[in-house]
Amino acid sequence: MYGDTAKRAFDLLVGGAGLLLAAPLMLALALWVKADSPGPALFRQQRVGQGGRMFNILKFRTMRADSDGQGPAVTAAGDARITRAGAWLRRTKLDELPQLLNVLRGEMSLVGPRPEVPRYMALYEPAVRERILSVRPGITDLAALEFRDEEHLLAAAPDVERAYVEQILPVKQRYYLDYVARHSVGGDVRILLNTLAALLGVGKGT
Repeated sequence: MYGDTAKRAFDLLVGGAGLLLAAPLMLALALWVKADSPGPALFRQQRVGQGGRMFNILKFRTMRADSDGQGPAVTAAGDARITRAGAWLRRTKLDELPQLLNVLRGEMSLVGPRPEVPRYMALYEPAVRERILSVRPGITDLAALEFRDEEHLLAAAPDVERAYVEQILPVKQRYYLDYVARHSVGGDVRILLNTLAALLGVGKGT
């Protein structure tokens, strides 16, 4: 396990390099999102961060701009709100790229528990919530890799939100608690490499 200062230095070094490399792709994706449907290129949503502090997570917009606040807070595959560009972005996970800016701003880490919306974070037991929120939330982690096909799993459920809360959230919680207890530089590097492998279709790392 390594301290916050070392983890922050790792985030700034790797996240900064990643943002520079990804900048041309991000610009192209932003233009595609704008051309595909009316509305902003970026989507902002309040999430619960380290210490319970709220922040706006950044993503490329994958839904119609007029769908904000409509439908469940979690999304299943085939949701009518998703745009054509958004379907591809969600499938490839490239909609998450703008979160590199969240990392550089200190709101997120490259690796850590995925940040939840307040309504789902409130479902955790207080002691569990405090433990999970003791670290910065991350762009990726083992739970994100395990549930890479979460939208397709939810698509088969008659009640999307109930399936998420009762079947998926408890498993994610166990992953998050394990990460907080055991995270290390080597572990973060392995998760990042497995994430890249999954994005490139090399395999579903864990």
